Amino acid sequence: MTTISFDIVGFDLDGTFIDTSGDLTDAVNHALADAGRPLLTREQVIPMIGGGARHMLRQGMEATGGCDEAELNRLHRLLLDYYEANIAVHSRPFPGAMAALDQLDTDGVKVAIVTNKLEGLALRLLDELDLTRRFGCVIGGDTLGPGKSKPNRAPIDAMIERCGGGRAAFVGDSHFDIDAARNAEIPSIACSFGFMMQPVAELGADAVIDHFDELIPTLARLAP
Repeated sequence: MTTISFDIVGFDLDGTFIDTSGDLTDAVNHALADAGRPLLTREQVIPMIGGGARHMLRQGMEATGGCDEAELNRLHRLLLDYYEANIAVHSRPFPGAMAALDQLDTDGVKVAIVTNKLEGLALRLLDELDLTRRFGCVIGGDTLGPGKSKPNRAPIDAMIERCGGGRAAFVGDSHFDIDAARNAEIPSIACSFGFMMQPVAELGADAVIDHFDELIPTLARLAP
């Protein structure tokens, strides 16, 4: 039996716990189509995910003809409205994610979501998938106010506080996640199956997993 001595394990949402790439690609393309721009493939959109919807759309616009702030504002609203209405058409937890969650629950470890997705959208997605009740707290990119999303340590600190304090680790797939964990001085685990902006080895995480089956043993190895 694997023993975990962490009290809290936090997860990024998009590209870490849930594969949202299909629905996010559809939302980006809905906005781009309205502007008469070429559409992007899922493979093109994946590296744009992680910094929130506006960041993702800005990169999509830059890849299809340039980004004007006024048009970005207009298309951002279109993207959000479309995405909210179609948030869980394709999105599902990554293989092994639910089993890992079940094991953490059995071991008495509290779990949380810390994402740069808007809190309302994160909760809507989790509600659609009947997952909200599984997490001790859900912290979005706008939960703590401007300038306090990942890689700022503030959302990690808030996660620990809202989950009652204790030893924590964080699981993510981007530099936003790993840098936030590092800034908060807690161990980090990178998911190689996530929405990579760069090679996973370049993230500087304390450990890397290739499948959620590896999460529990990895947490055991990282335990203080």
